[in-house]
Amino acid sequence: MKTKARFYHAGCPVCISAEQSVAASLDPTRFDVEVIHLGQAKERIREAEQLGVVSVPALVLNDAVFHINHGADLTAIK
Repeated sequence: MKTKARFYHAGCPVCISAEQSVAASLDPTRFDVEVIHLGQAKERIREAEQLGVVSVPALVLNDAVFHINHGADLTAIK
């Protein structure tokens, strides 16, 4: 069974770079990667907050949040 991976971003250059270098490098045979653009899917901001995401880009694996660099706080996206 694959591990669910959620990559949250807001479309900024830092986020796009992280998506291309981090999310895209996850082994697709081991991870089911979902990329969520919070600027376009604002209804998912609450979900991200509940998981512990405070800024984007962020990768969530097995309920652990990995904040990658710092593109934007979630408060700025709301």
